[in-house]
Amino acid sequence: MKEAFDFLKDLRENNNREWFQAHKLRYELALEKVITVADEILLLMRKDDLIETPTGKKSLQRIYRDVRFSKDKTPYKTNWSGGLRRATAQRRGGYYFHLEPNGRSYLAGGFWGPSKEDMKLLREHFSEEADEYRAVINGADFKKYFGEVRGEQLKKSPKGYDIEHPEIDLLRYKQFLLKHPVTDLEVLSSDFPEKAAHVFGKMRPYFDVMSSFLTTDLNGIEINLDVKS
Repeated sequence: MKEAFDFLKDLRENNNREWFQAHKLRYELALEKVITVADEILLLMRKDDLIETPTGKKSLQRIYRDVRFSKDKTPYKTNWSGGLRRATAQRRGGYYFHLEPNGRSYLAGGFWGPSKEDMKLLREHFSEEADEYRAVINGADFKKYFGEVRGEQLKKSPKGYDIEHPEIDLLRYKQFLLKHPVTDLEVLSSDFPEKAAHVFGKMRPYFDVMSSFLTTDLNGIEINLDVKS
């Protein structure tokens, strides 16, 4: 991965199309290094989870930025990133890696944009039976690896719930994100795929409880959800 990080460092200093085209071969060689790492992570994750992302290459996001609605018109991202999608409606949540030099790398996962139907189910469960969820997010491993659930929250209470509701801190969430920072040394080490798979594995108890909320109603009857987070 050193070549991949070195390329990003130079790209940050020369973020323009002329430089990128002149160094296209170097980009392609760096990309192959990242694909190899992504393939290794995918292989390890498939030992303990069902992942529908077919290959490491398919997991990667494009390096080209969409600048149409951005004040920043630099054409290229200065990070490597990708995601792994869990398979079937009963396995909710997804894994994400963001690899960027100078201490900006992290491993993440969760639910970036839950649908209206998903939010309704989650809030019903939080309001009626939050103990199982709280047991997970207050667990020692969760605190050690992720600290807390991150994501956008409402400033007040959601519609239909009193501001004094005992679970109001959970009911305000609109996103449910887990994040674990990784150092440059960790990313550049030969065992980084194992490190990534290990951290992703620590997300599973959280995904399991969220999946149980999102694939059953409050009486425990399974429902079919076509929309995935």
